[in-house]
Amino acid sequence: MLGKNSEAVMQHLRPSDVVLDIGGWAHPFNRANYVMDLAPYQTRGFYNRTFAKNNPIPPIGGNVEMFTKDTWIVRDICAKEPYPFRDKEIDFVVCSHTLEDVRDPLWVCSEMIRIAKAGYIEVPSRLWETCRGMERGIAGLSHHRWLIDIDARANSIRFLQKFHRIHNWRCSLPKSVLRKLREDQAAQWLFWSGSFEFREDVIHGEEEQLRELEGFVQQHQPYSGLLLDVDTRWMRSVSLYRRALNKGLRLLGAAR
Repeated sequence: MLGKNSEAVMQHLRPSDVVLDIGGWAHPFNRANYVMDLAPYQTRGFYNRTFAKNNPIPPIGGNVEMFTKDTWIVRDICAKEPYPFRDKEIDFVVCSHTLEDVRDPLWVCSEMIRIAKAGYIEVPSRLWETCRGMERGIAGLSHHRWLIDIDARANSIRFLQKFHRIHNWRCSLPKSVLRKLREDQAAQWLFWSGSFEFREDVIHGEEEQLRELEGFVQQHQPYSGLLLDVDTRWMRSVSLYRRALNKGLRLLGAAR
């Protein structure tokens, strides 16, 4: 979670507020009275035991853990069973850098709205997830399942499947863009109260996928028309070659 937003959440909370952190295992929100995650309490704080162990990430939600082993709820947050809280029982829910990872973020959103009066959601920005350079040969991170757009003014979240086609250079942004992103450009967030809108946009077919992914890239750092034209002609040549090769192999097999 962004440090400035962690501070904003803390300023919003009253001492008596009941707080839930959903998916906080890797770096829990300390002010949470409850944490719900698939991983157990004893293994919490994954980030500072792995890639950040030599440069620990500062705590969020204060320095003291308000949750305990007894209030750490181990469960699959996407399982189609209601969370163990009554409607609007939770005063504030935090869900930071979790929705992009899970198989059914729509269910998680619906349960957050049911059980909580207000909350804070943070995910990677669409821009950050479209950049190459975090892991070799791919855009974004390999374990992320979704491209997400948050419109804070409309109080809405849009989920789009992270198609494999995004790893093609035409559908992603170079590492040079990633290096220039500020911390607040790498994430997007939503403070909500009462409820928020959420949806999945479903796209079928190669042309629609390309229109969506290439269109996003062209909005932020357009590739030259000449470069795109050369790549298109090359891909068509490869496709024609493959078709001819497959046809030849079929004829050869029939002749035998």
